[in-house]
Amino acid sequence: MTPEQLQQKLSKEKPAPVYLFLGPEAYGRGLCRKALLARALPAGDIEEGFTRVDLDDTSLAAVLDDARSLSLFASDRVIWVSSAELALPRRLTENDDAGMALLASYLRQPTPGTVLVFDCSRYDFEGDDKTKLERVQKFYAAIPAQVEFRPYTVESARRVAQELAREAGLKIGMAELGLLIETLAGDVSRIANEIEKLRLYAGDRKVTAEDILQLVPNAQANSIFQLVSALGRGDRKRSLDSLDTLIKQGEYLPLALTFLATQFRLALVAQEAQLRNAQQIQSHFTKLGIRIWRDRAEQVSQTMAAFPKKKLERAMELVFETDYALRDTRPDDRVVMETLVMSLTKAG
Repeated sequence: MTPEQLQQKLSKEKPAPVYLFLGPEAYGRGLCRKALLARALPAGDIEEGFTRVDLDDTSLAAVLDDARSLSLFASDRVIWVSSAELALPRRLTENDDAGMALLASYLRQPTPGTVLVFDCSRYDFEGDDKTKLERVQKFYAAIPAQVEFRPYTVESARRVAQELAREAGLKIGMAELGLLIETLAGDVSRIANEIEKLRLYAGDRKVTAEDILQLVPNAQANSIFQLVSALGRGDRKRSLDSLDTLIKQGEYLPLALTFLATQFRLALVAQEAQLRNAQQIQSHFTKLGIRIWRDRAEQVSQTMAAFPKKKLERAMELVFETDYALRDTRPDDRVVMETLVMSLTKAG
């Protein structure tokens, strides 16, 4: 089930005796933990009734024995078991049956008033982690209540960010909110933290892009996107200003060039696929397995508008030449990058 489905269930019925939490997403997990504790433990008993254990320090058998025993201090308990994946044998050739049998035995007669949560936040649902996560699911297959904490989509991250900003009373425009989301790569847990920091920092005034660049960790890297966007629009003055900002921030200019090369490659692919707007661009690259934010899709669309195919191919050549120049013996990086900007924003 999804985190939202679990929260809905908890608002209507008692918790299940055992849960399996899967996936790395932290914000939804935090909401579910809060809802579960509020439902499972009477008010004021959270400190005594909530227990954290880690399978790095104890065994599955010891956890289940603890769950079967009655506490002297609390009639209702929630036992949060971290590193759930460590219950599995370390080698694929070893047998899982013993641990699975222990878990199945407990599930046949769970302790009343006790909720067990086995939490596996180490593995993701894609890439190399997928097989490992499937193995964890197989080991804990006897648990019917399994909750998947998948990364938020671009749209859902923006929706949650808007709701969090509204609840915090934060005055922030859509462009600035998009900058915050892209800077934090859609990590809703970090977005929630940064919105609270921005609320305290900005007070009653409207949040600016400069606020985000100053306050949010790693946000200076987004100045690179400002340079990319300005170049994409063919705006020479803004491009040189953005380049100047990067240099003052001590940015590693070859990294800025790498971002620029990626932007041009995306725009070239989008042109060859005859994509016409940001929505088509986002949908196309998503189908190819390339995660792209709406704001980045807008930038690619602007780059396509500013650079016809022939000019875009020439831009790729200039980026290659600039990369070579930056690797020369003791180059003046600023002069090299300014030359690129002047060439890319040349009329005609």
